[in-house]
Amino acid sequence: MKLTIYDTLERKKREFEPKNLKRVTLYVCGPTVYNYAHIGNARPVVVFDVLYRLLRHIYGEDHVVYARNITDVDDKINKKAMDEGVDISVITNKFADIYNADMAALNALPPTYQPRATDHMADMVAMIEKLIERKAAYVTDDGEVLFRVADYDAGSGRYGKLSGRSLDDMIAGARVEVAENKDDAADFVLWKPSKPGEPVWPGPRNPETGAVLPGRPGWHIECSAMSEAVLHLPIDIHGGGQDLIFPHHTNEIAQSCATHGHDDPAAYARYWMHNGFLDMSGEKMSKSLGNVVLVHDLTKQYPGEVIRWALLSGHYRSPLNWTTELLEQSKASLDRLYGVLQRAKKVKAQPLAEHTQLLDEVLDDLNTPGAITSLFGLARELDQLVKSESEAASFTKGDLLLLANILGILQQDPEVWFKGGASDDLTARVEALLVARTEARAAKNWAEADRIRDELNALKVEVMDSPTGATWKLKAGV
Repeated sequence: MKLTIYDTLERKKREFEPKNLKRVTLYVCGPTVYNYAHIGNARPVVVFDVLYRLLRHIYGEDHVVYARNITDVDDKINKKAMDEGVDISVITNKFADIYNADMAALNALPPTYQPRATDHMADMVAMIEKLIERKAAYVTDDGEVLFRVADYDAGSGRYGKLSGRSLDDMIAGARVEVAENKDDAADFVLWKPSKPGEPVWPGPRNPETGAVLPGRPGWHIECSAMSEAVLHLPIDIHGGGQDLIFPHHTNEIAQSCATHGHDDPAAYARYWMHNGFLDMSGEKMSKSLGNVVLVHDLTKQYPGEVIRWALLSGHYRSPLNWTTELLEQSKASLDRLYGVLQRAKKVKAQPLAEHTQLLDEVLDDLNTPGAITSLFGLARELDQLVKSESEAASFTKGDLLLLANILGILQQDPEVWFKGGASDDLTARVEALLVARTEARAAKNWAEADRIRDELNALKVEVMDSPTGATWKLKAGV
């Protein structure tokens, strides 16, 4: 089975065929780094990390190029920097580092490239000047550069192709500000003057005066310039959250195609993928409702793999209801799978040469819930093969770990997983108690064995006996 993905642009599943088998490209819109990332920000990271892992498996690790940008020029960044009296880089570097650490905790592989907007000002300015030259953009009296949406659309409907909406509907739905300096209400900003105290860069030249326009870029032009600079066009797959379809991705297509004189949106990106929203116990996550959940906080309460599993438990295009119950169920599911691996720890994993139907679910538009069901089936089979001491256990374990690796789970040693956040001192104490317990039981000193059991219970330690010996884990909530 070949990889098929749902293409937002075409509104159907399509078999994926990269432009170049030796250089498969993926671009995903990354964070604006002025604060901690919330769990909704993590969903596209985890979803497209699965896609990245799958593409590397299909085409080879050296043949997949993945870029996820950092937006480090933004009104909110400027405000935070001014409020704290620091340069914007102090804010952006701090939260970019936190973001990367939080995403790594969710087992997200680092992208091949992580371009920052401030490193690509020259690319943005060159693109804007090209748009001005082609009459696709114009300079206003107050020094803004705006994109001519109506001219690009020209009644063809191509501006609204990605969103599936008419130009009038998009303008009304977005509540676009009708400013005096705009030729048309739909026109959007490519470059604008900086406010007092904000960072300033030399911008494009005014074609009438030849003067350089100082200021900073608009949001949409950043991704167009960065994606082309690091990946080149056309990009094979462009991804992001559903909320980016309009206006961000719609405007990316328009300005990139207009820059190069292309009519076909696929000249910018050949496939478009968008993940659905997260709901918080049935409500939309928002600051006004006070239900924003930060990844940075969640990782202090749950292992990163639990959060990742929860994000993958629903299909990426569907809404996902985020609850404490979902996290607890995810933890229990991982405990179950790690328990199987612990019982099979002496089995050497050896994947089958032919993976008949092993990856069918994940190849079918990243059907991670289906892949999770397959994992449990493999785990049950492995348990039975271990009990019967069958040589086939090595192949089943290999298949289990291969599928798990593509999902980015079961990345820890089972012993480490179950011991969780146990300190070195606690680990040493528990191990010593287990040795004493084994000796007491061998000597049939049941009173001593019971005393040790009570001491382990007091430490919130659960002992798991098996034919190969006793292992342990910290009880839930510790």
